[in-house]
Amino acid sequence: MTPRSSVLIVESSDEVREVLRTALERRGLQIFEAARADTGLALAREHHPDLIVLDLEIQPAGCEASTDDFAATGDGQDATIVMLGSIRRADRPNRQTLPLSNEHFVAKPYHYKPLISKIEQLLAARQEQAA
Repeated sequence: MTPRSSVLIVESSDEVREVLRTALERRGLQIFEAARADTGLALAREHHPDLIVLDLEIQPAGCEASTDDFAATGDGQDATIVMLGSIRRADRPNRQTLPLSNEHFVAKPYHYKPLISKIEQLLAARQEQAA
């Protein structure tokens, strides 16, 4: 990862944003953050982050459209999205919905170390693909 890699954290919890920001800044990443989806989307459109950590639980109903909006904010290619959330069987009717190739789901509750490792792996893969 180069110091130019950037991550947008869209998460309502101040504590989660702080932990992720601190850990990722120590790895030389540029961090943007928002506590609300609309603010996060505006930041994504302005800064075109390489990766977006998006808490699905702060999204309004119909979050699929919102994740599509976030994905389309990449500069030249879709942004990689790590979605955080809880999925219950009732939330997924009898249809097979697979995430796009640039979307990755992390179920809550999660541990920070594996989440941060996943972010690092995705950014490294993105850079290899760009090279």
